[in-house]
Amino acid sequence: MSEPVIRLENIYRNFKKGREVVPVLQDISFDVNSLEFLCLVGESGCGKTTTGKIISGLLPPSSGTIFFEGKDISKLRGKEQKRYRRSVQIIHQDPYASLNPTQTIYDMISYPLFHHKFVRTANDARRRVSELLELVDLTPVEDVIDKYPHQLSGGQRQRVSIARALTTEPSVIVADESVSMVDVSIRIGLLQMMMDLRDQLGVTIVFITHDLALAKYFAWQGRIGVMYLGRIVELGKTQQLIANPQHPYTKVLLSAIPEPDPEKTRNKQHIQLRSEDIPRLTELPSGCSFHPRCPWYIENTCDVEVPQLLIPQHTDGEVEVACFPAQTEKELVLHGS
Repeated sequence: MSEPVIRLENIYRNFKKGREVVPVLQDISFDVNSLEFLCLVGESGCGKTTTGKIISGLLPPSSGTIFFEGKDISKLRGKEQKRYRRSVQIIHQDPYASLNPTQTIYDMISYPLFHHKFVRTANDARRRVSELLELVDLTPVEDVIDKYPHQLSGGQRQRVSIARALTTEPSVIVADESVSMVDVSIRIGLLQMMMDLRDQLGVTIVFITHDLALAKYFAWQGRIGVMYLGRIVELGKTQQLIANPQHPYTKVLLSAIPEPDPEKTRNKQHIQLRSEDIPRLTELPSGCSFHPRCPWYIENTCDVEVPQLLIPQHTDGEVEVACFPAQTEKELVLHGS
């Protein structure tokens, strides 16, 4: 099997809030394989955006190692470091904030082309910017290229952000909630465009979202990593994870997805949590951080020890889960029932 394009090993990331240390990421380890769709899913504050920024080099980890094509990025220098910087790009969530309002679309997209010497003349730059705008379906190009961001719709702005990320011919794109700021009616079009880009340009995509239904659609042929309070609690192939979720948190997320069929919605089993309150990152519970809310927690186990991400012996080996009840073959019984 070929070397993963990105590998995270035992990544921790802390932030300081006054005198408090906030543990945003704890022991994150996973691979991103070439040409795959990998979705990171979780509630707000679970650390998925921080993970994306660490992958793209915008944030250093507090500890742990990030590998790009098998090489530790902290040891990259010179041309190798520049290649990593060009090869891993990020699409930010908010196109209103990530685009400079004082520059035209041509200015913003042409700058990295000149900076990284992909073009040398203004004519070459304009031709390449036009090609990139066509690639993200911003046509006719003449109606867009000399406009300012405020003259475009939200969907058009996000397509500009995608075009800008493609300027350096990256091998990995981190898309951070890249469709959450646009109307629902155009989300599918943006997602389909990104899926097509993988086939056209050979780009690996790490897609970050809080919407498991969106992750299911986007990464149906890829993998999903479910995050909770700074840890990955379940990771595996999308089709297996959706059909047979192992972690109680994943089960809860799936039970909350509305069904298009009213009959299915009425008959769907909705899982009742022990608590609706999400623990604060500065006051994380002992053991498994989900145990105060988990309907299946095991006393004196889940509240004492942190579960590791493992493949349960009773499954087909396609999904890893960090959960003591799920790692046994015992039937999950609601606590207190």
